[in-house]
Amino acid sequence: MKTMFRSLRTLLVVVAALATASCGFHLRGSYNLPEDIQKLSVTSFDNYGKLTREMKTQLRLHDIDIVSPGSKLANLHLDSESYRERTLSLYQNSRVAERQFEYSVKYSVNVPGKGRYKFSIILSRTYLDNPLTALAKSVEEEMLAQEMRVEATKQIMRQLARLNAHIEEFERKQAEEKALRELYQGVGDDKPAVTIETRFEGKDDETRGKPLSSYTTGSDAAQ
Repeated sequence: MKTMFRSLRTLLVVVAALATASCGFHLRGSYNLPEDIQKLSVTSFDNYGKLTREMKTQLRLHDIDIVSPGSKLANLHLDSESYRERTLSLYQNSRVAERQFEYSVKYSVNVPGKGRYKFSIILSRTYLDNPLTALAKSVEEEMLAQEMRVEATKQIMRQLARLNAHIEEFERKQAEEKALRELYQGVGDDKPAVTIETRFEGKDDETRGKPLSSYTTGSDAAQ
């Protein structure tokens, strides 16, 4: 009998674990976040707003140390959030039947020495509008706004996890620009100037051998 109960208990634990995995639950610190943002300062258009508080909660859930802003520390700045509603359909009496609620967030991530990256998120939801339940409508809209706010912060976390790719692209472009500057920079003062001329060698005796264009590099060109 005891063996049967142990087996049943084990089965229940396995089922619960599978159910948890299937509902999209993530273990703490499951995002593969770049080392550059393991310590992160958070600034915002509203430092005490609901979006800022929710963003800090998400960061703490993933073991990110939230620190005071500093010149050598990465920074997440929440630039703005906005809401917009639009009518999708009407009843026969011209009252609004269905609305779409749109929520957008703009933010940027600054990694010292590795670039500043700007992002935006736009989320939308539709809901039925009942003119007879104005109070319930207000509560529903607030719940919808909070739901979308939480989803937006989760998307920001996913974007932070992909930040390594943006940093690598930034560093690649920086290396290319540096190589081009070194390639096309002027010859040093200790080296002789080089003059490149284009001459005409046609049949016209008056212009044969005369330079049509001339380009000089080096110290002499700057004088």
